[in-house]
Amino acid sequence: MISTADRPGRLLAISDLHIGYAENRALVEQMRPESDDDWLLVAGDIAETVADIRWTLETLTGRFRKVIWAPGNHELWTHPKDTVTLRGVARYEHLVALCRELGVTTPEDPYPVWEGAGGPVAVAPLFLLYDYSYLPAGCTTKEEGLAYAHGTGVVCTDEHLLHPDPYPSREAWCRARVAETERRLEELPAELPTVLVNHYPLDRHPTEVLWYPEFAMWCGTTLTADWHRRYRVAAMVYGHLHIPRTTWLDGVRFEEVSVGYPREWRKRPGPPGTLRRILPMEVGSSDRGVAPGLGRGRGGTR
Repeated sequence: MISTADRPGRLLAISDLHIGYAENRALVEQMRPESDDDWLLVAGDIAETVADIRWTLETLTGRFRKVIWAPGNHELWTHPKDTVTLRGVARYEHLVALCRELGVTTPEDPYPVWEGAGGPVAVAPLFLLYDYSYLPAGCTTKEEGLAYAHGTGVVCTDEHLLHPDPYPSREAWCRARVAETERRLEELPAELPTVLVNHYPLDRHPTEVLWYPEFAMWCGTTLTADWHRRYRVAAMVYGHLHIPRTTWLDGVRFEEVSVGYPREWRKRPGPPGTLRRILPMEVGSSDRGVAPGLGRGRGGTR
């Protein structure tokens, strides 16, 4: 019998592909698995148009044994250049239907169990959004935080393009998503570890290195701050910050796996678009730190 540790395949991850940039589209064209048994986790921000999202997922599903997707904020934008004009929940549901057509696992599907090296673990793609609870220092309300952000010029494009319909606000949508996701995670077997995949980190600590800390308001929710402990997390996979690195919190590994924009990845050492191995864990995995030049620009467009 082959032991779990000896089974073939790797659990790989990437996010923030932003294939609207020709250089990033070329990176996707070059992506290949290490073996025929590899799974790929895609933690959001593929593109702003449904056509680009389809092309990317169709390309990747033709190469990897399984592709698992969690949406980012860019997929949820109702962008003027997209022919699909759906907003909010309707847009998300349209993307879920597209994924199911292509055989991609979404946050609405049963969580698959990775039985390869480092398993078994339940792989849970999440869609949680944010609720403005990562406030700037000295601010106690969303209104104060937004006023401060507008004063610095660092305001996420979500404020104009990410609509919460039919919810009254993005934070209301976030809280509904958190409650439903908690329910589903609680139903998992108590002995089964998890890999949680979300566009945003489940804890605020990764945002502490942002050049413009006010942008943290659009980067998650305090409602998930203990999930890495509650749900037996082997690894928490996220993107959004465009600061790829490994950090540890309470003995749990947080992996930021984003590609980012060409102007960002050109400054980093190593080849761009490299898939991050989540399981089995790479020997020597530790806090990789922040490469020079990383962090957010003043435009706050992520």
